[in-house]
Amino acid sequence: MGDRRWQPLAWLAVGILWLLPVLTGCSLPQVSAEDRLFLPLSLEFLDAQVIPKQEFQQTQVGGLSALTYDRQRDRFYALSDDRSEYAPARFYTLSLALDATDPATPKIATLKFTNVTPLTDEAGAPYAPGTVDPEGIALSPLGTLFIASEGIARDGIPPFLREYDLQTGAWKRSLPIPTRYAPQKEEGELMQGVGDNLGFEALTLNMTGGSTIAIEPFRLFTATESALTQDSSPDHPQQGTSRNRWLHYSITPTQALLVSEHLYPMEPPPEGALYHGLVELLAIDQGGHFLSLERSFGANGITAKVFQLALGGATDTSTIERFQGPMTTVQPIQKRLLLDLTTLDIPLDNLEGMAFGPQLPDGSRSLVLLSDDNFRREQMTQFLLFRLQGLK
Repeated sequence: MGDRRWQPLAWLAVGILWLLPVLTGCSLPQVSAEDRLFLPLSLEFLDAQVIPKQEFQQTQVGGLSALTYDRQRDRFYALSDDRSEYAPARFYTLSLALDATDPATPKIATLKFTNVTPLTDEAGAPYAPGTVDPEGIALSPLGTLFIASEGIARDGIPPFLREYDLQTGAWKRSLPIPTRYAPQKEEGELMQGVGDNLGFEALTLNMTGGSTIAIEPFRLFTATESALTQDSSPDHPQQGTSRNRWLHYSITPTQALLVSEHLYPMEPPPEGALYHGLVELLAIDQGGHFLSLERSFGANGITAKVFQLALGGATDTSTIERFQGPMTTVQPIQKRLLLDLTTLDIPLDNLEGMAFGPQLPDGSRSLVLLSDDNFRREQMTQFLLFRLQGLK
């Protein structure tokens, strides 16, 4: 008889040979590279509410262009993009209560403004009319607000990213911004920098564990609404499939460092669109995943789309002075359409704000979108409530 020590190995070999036809006959589940890159998210529309035209504490409520949620206090802060023509630059505090009579389909029960806080500059004075265009807001773990201004390119006023006291609205510090973003003119024509009304509209923070105290650096992200003047071209116009700039900062209580820049590719604008841009960002985890809101309006009305983004693998473009030509060696931020809001069959207005909201009865996260009425009688301040599913 042969050596018995080899018999177990022989039986194992027989077993593998017996299983091979079974294994090769089965179709194992295939996961695409794209599916590994993105999260299995979905958005379910729940409700829409329009707030009436109103005054609050001697200010006209309007121009609400950005929204951030304070989970600990269960309140929102909404930024007005008023250029101080009606009242000082400011943000509102408001509460949103849910009606969970039917837990499966919660609705917005009430929207109530509870406070208004003016913003002040480095000298402690209100911003002069026509010197600031606040468009982005984000609550930080320092208990402060970071606010982005588009600047006013036609007047040579650059965009900014600044930190403000949550309670008083007082300026605390300014973040460094590369000179390429500052508008510069030659013979009256804009040659460099953000386009007029096309600067920093989107702003979000990736906080560390939701803590109210930043023990470790947290991350701040912003992006231009459209391409910089020097980055636009006939193939990539500012109001078309533009190549926007994305900025990534590392923030501590005493320092702010610009870590990297990236290329954000805009979707082609719908037919008839006069304005087409990236208006909001929202960090949704610590793994480099975000939501973005792109909005268009023109002769055929208003459209809006929410995308899921994956930052991992995107090329650092901070050394590229101009986005020109095919740029085949640059990996842009990856995108996947999450929801085309025109499919909801509801009226849409100038949607510009996006934030997480209160937890829903089933434990999922709510997502709230907000429209800017531009202080126009024919437009509306609209709140849209969604259920975001697929987050861990």
